[in-house]
Amino acid sequence: MRLYADSASDLPKSFYEQNNVKIIPLRVQLKGKEYDDVIGVDIQEVYSAIREGELLKTSQASPERFLEEFNELGQSGEEGLYIALSSQLSGTYSTAVMMAEQVKEKYPDLKLTIIDSKCASLGYGLLVKEAVRLREEGFSANEIAQKIRFTAEHMEHLFTVEDLDYLAKGGRLSKASAFIGGLLSIKPVLDVEDGKLVPIEKYRGRKKVFKRIIELMAERGESLSEQVIAITHSDDLEAAEEMKALIIENFHPKAVEIQLIGSVIAAHTGTGTIAVFFLNQLSKD
Repeated sequence: MRLYADSASDLPKSFYEQNNVKIIPLRVQLKGKEYDDVIGVDIQEVYSAIREGELLKTSQASPERFLEEFNELGQSGEEGLYIALSSQLSGTYSTAVMMAEQVKEKYPDLKLTIIDSKCASLGYGLLVKEAVRLREEGFSANEIAQKIRFTAEHMEHLFTVEDLDYLAKGGRLSKASAFIGGLLSIKPVLDVEDGKLVPIEKYRGRKKVFKRIIELMAERGESLSEQVIAITHSDDLEAAEEMKALIIENFHPKAVEIQLIGSVIAAHTGTGTIAVFFLNQLSKD
């Protein structure tokens, strides 16, 4: 079975190569040129541009890339599963659905399932990693899709950003929320509800924000000691390690993974972002 994921999963390039997952890159404009996320851009150049004040533009994955991949799938006769970035944050999911319909005209028996994860960053990435694990254990494409849909529905995203202006300029948050946050030097706690970014609370200072994230994890999480919890950061490893230590101290999870936020997500969050991902329900039982 062929697995597909797009670059907004914030998994490293090596993951795709080592686990036989086809990457569908979103795109980022840097200094007037457009690059493929993950595979065609230096992430440190992206962060340098953000720090220099450049407002980066991003775009969804190209229709041509989907056509190429889905035509190959149709020709092969294999089954395929594409887990996509939340449709509320990008048009990539919709483009994939349209291109799949186009490919079906040529290959009517195309066996492809497309899932709107309604997740982002490593919350989405955890779904991709789970799909790889299930494939290795011999589950069918249909079984994997069912399990991934359930996991996606119960994936929690809690994060904070240094500057709300990036989310506002990218259309991911109201300008009023950004103005209030910047005016008072207040750090927000945000989450993802039904695939959309939603600010839920505001605090003055990062320590209070981190403390509140831990409290919310305790309120929302199920059996956190049995989970692999994920953290992403936009070029602030020190803060990510600080959050990791708090999570280990409070919940003793199976593991805590840390990844750098990729260029497309970073373009909308700016530097200094810390995000935590975990499940509020582990199984249907």
